[in-house]
Amino acid sequence: MQLIVGNKNYSSWSMRPWVLMKGLGIDFQERVVRFDFTPDSAFYREVGAATPTGKVPVLVDDGLAVWDSLAIVEYLAERFPDKGIWPSDPRQRARARSLCAEMHSGFGQMRNLCVMNIDADLSSVGPRLLASEAGLRKDLARIVELWTDALAQSGGPFLFGAFGAADAFFAPVVMRVTRYALPVPEALKGYLARVEAAPGVREWIADAIAEKDFLDFEEPYRDVSGPVPVLKA
Repeated sequence: MQLIVGNKNYSSWSMRPWVLMKGLGIDFQERVVRFDFTPDSAFYREVGAATPTGKVPVLVDDGLAVWDSLAIVEYLAERFPDKGIWPSDPRQRARARSLCAEMHSGFGQMRNLCVMNIDADLSSVGPRLLASEAGLRKDLARIVELWTDALAQSGGPFLFGAFGAADAFFAPVVMRVTRYALPVPEALKGYLARVEAAPGVREWIADAIAEKDFLDFEEPYRDVSGPVPVLKA
């Protein structure tokens, strides 16, 4: 089983299935393909050989290619039913799927403005973005609401008790919250720390920091001075 991913410092979608598989002890080989979105790039050739979308992540299992993070997680849940990818309780399982689906399709302002950059200290950028961008404030408030409700219902330590798909899906959001110094209630800071310390997440962070492969098109804020540029989708 092989998981094809992009640069670990930037690729939030790649991070989700990778940290889930590592965290739950699902054995796989990784294949990191460096981001390069120019026509006829090695990235498009290599990833395009596995999926017509030309996007990461892609899971290849015995000749079967599964692409898109949600599809990969559902495939893994069927392939490894005893790994606890989803909660065992049907109602909690439905709620965990709802959180992942909302993460998958929503929070566009946070994605667009707070691009994932694990290696960078963007603590001076986040407050400025929050002050100027109402959409980002709305996204952050909704994330705080989701995390608070899930932890209250499950009792923690993770969103649905044990580390699972929902935590993996929100792991890149944790990276954004911590790197951009986005404010969350004191009660959620323990959750942020637990996610960063989770085995798969901790390993991904270490790899991302060691990567040192900085791409200009993924670096709108590093060492920036003056007004924060606003990215457009």
